[in-house]
Amino acid sequence: MDRVKIMVCERPVVIFSKSSCIMSHTIKSLFNDFGVNPTVYELDEIARGREIEQALSALGYSTVPAVFIGGELVGGANEIMRLQIKSGLKPMLIKAGALWV
Repeated sequence: MDRVKIMVCERPVVIFSKSSCIMSHTIKSLFNDFGVNPTVYELDEIARGREIEQALSALGYSTVPAVFIGGELVGGANEIMRLQIKSGLKPMLIKAGALWV
């Protein structure tokens, strides 16, 4: 769990994903369209990916994508899309230092 906390605090936007997940791809594309370059960890392709997945479950989030902005767990695809629809995503990205206007 400490490893996950370190990973998410090092960058403004961190996405834990799986390479075969279409929702993860959609969320990564959304951030790229904003001009944000998220740090992406493909749990099915990295060493210790299973351990990280278990740590995310312990944090209360067991699906991918798991998106952290500014070191805080925001949620998955539904939460990110909800923020985008309500115009809350862009201000959050600016505050985290992931996006400049």
